[in-house]
Amino acid sequence: MFRQIGIEVADRAVELRAMNDRVQLFLMDYAGRRRVKIRGRARIVEDDPALLARLVDRGTKAQVERAVVIEVAAWDVNCPQHIVPRYTEAQVATVVEKLTARIAELQAELEAVKRP
Repeated sequence: MFRQIGIEVADRAVELRAMNDRVQLFLMDYAGRRRVKIRGRARIVEDDPALLARLVDRGTKAQVERAVVIEVAAWDVNCPQHIVPRYTEAQVATVVEKLTARIAELQAELEAVKRP
């Protein structure tokens, strides 16, 4: 089922590319507050076995059926001023664990001081 949904979405993307080949990608690093914008023209490649073979992830059994090749016309690195940092759950958990441990230490110290 998921494969069928993926194929339908991919086929619709190919149809849209045929109408307008312009693309713009935003590559975000929220934690590092960095962003790269890439503008260009895209083409769908299905009949280049050498290219498709280079895209195969050797760690999976997935089969590459098509590639999107982007001819980059312009790219830009943006100022981090308006990029709100975002962190993964694992990154937040590391900080929270340290804070939780410190709170436990302070509570233990407080209890020790309260005892006569």
